[in-house]
Amino acid sequence: MSDAASRRPTVYDVAQEAGVSIASVSFAFRRPERISEATRERVLAAARRLGYAPSAAARGLANGRTGTLGLHAFDLMLERADPRDVTPPRSDARSPLDAASIIPWSQSDDETLADPRAFPLYVDEVQRGFALECWMLGRPVMLSSGSDSDVSVADTAGRVDGLAIFPSPVLPAALLRMPATIPTVLFSVAPGDDPHHRVRVDNAGGMSALIDHLVGDHQYDDVAFVGRQEGFDNSERFREYRASLMRWGLRPRDEPIDGTVRGPHRMLEQLGALHVRGALPRVLVCASDQHALMALDALAGLGVRVPDEVAVTGFDGILAGRLSTPTLTSVRQPMEAMGRAAARILAGTAGALPDGHARFDAVFAPRVVLRRSCGCRSSVSAGYQIPMDAA
Repeated sequence: MSDAASRRPTVYDVAQEAGVSIASVSFAFRRPERISEATRERVLAAARRLGYAPSAAARGLANGRTGTLGLHAFDLMLERADPRDVTPPRSDARSPLDAASIIPWSQSDDETLADPRAFPLYVDEVQRGFALECWMLGRPVMLSSGSDSDVSVADTAGRVDGLAIFPSPVLPAALLRMPATIPTVLFSVAPGDDPHHRVRVDNAGGMSALIDHLVGDHQYDDVAFVGRQEGFDNSERFREYRASLMRWGLRPRDEPIDGTVRGPHRMLEQLGALHVRGALPRVLVCASDQHALMALDALAGLGVRVPDEVAVTGFDGILAGRLSTPTLTSVRQPMEAMGRAAARILAGTAGALPDGHARFDAVFAPRVVLRRSCGCRSSVSAGYQIPMDAA
């Protein structure tokens, strides 16, 4: 098939086919009262013959707006629960689909793909909130992900009226490519003097409440932090872990377990070495639920009982933590609300900014949810106001 035959028809092709101006084509789809009914019918008939559909992006070239709000997730989406597993799914064999019969279950790879440890995660729940709020506002949504390139963000920004972006090491470079006129919301990024809005969680408050429970209610005095020091969230949680333990008169560990910034994960290696030396901490406070779930697997492989020998906690509150064995104590972020807030900011429906504020910095309070992995068997005292999950 030639390039001319395979390319998407344009407004110019329709105008030539119908024998009208490109303005008449635009009016036929957007302002039919501006042209005669006969002209409109001729344009629509030409569009049907050519397979033409009006482009929101093209309309934006004319009026400066598309109405669309964008969300870019870089490479935060997971296909596998274990990031070390790079084996392609069976359904990814690229074999032709058999349209004449029912596709067998064995080709769906559902047991692997439908895994709550891979979905829904933080990024998925925030994305859902963003999409739901856009739906309520009547705003189209453009989702982009899977590329850790600063160029990909600029490409999305050129197609939308506002863009929300998840954190990434390439985010600073990506923001330099962004048009200054595009409103931008950054998730889980430290406050700054730039023109971008923020939506984030009170990491310090959540970690402080968690440490208060572990030390105050359980009297744990050997608490280690687990998690790579990548990004604002993990770094802030580690700082507050240290500060909270020192407020209790305890000495925190100087370095986190698996605290590498780049390169392969070392959790299994480091926990195994601590186990051999008989030096496992009494509690593993993990930077995220994904770290915590990996820690549960690692400890089970070592024959270490959770929480009887080592307690484990997470941060985020993803679905998989409710289903793990034991169920996972975690600091739950209001992820759907965060996504909705970003959409409202970009759509201009978030309300007025306080006096003296040029941009929104929406900081949400998290909630500590107690389950079995920290050693809880029943609700804690009311003094901490921390809920005990029924799971």
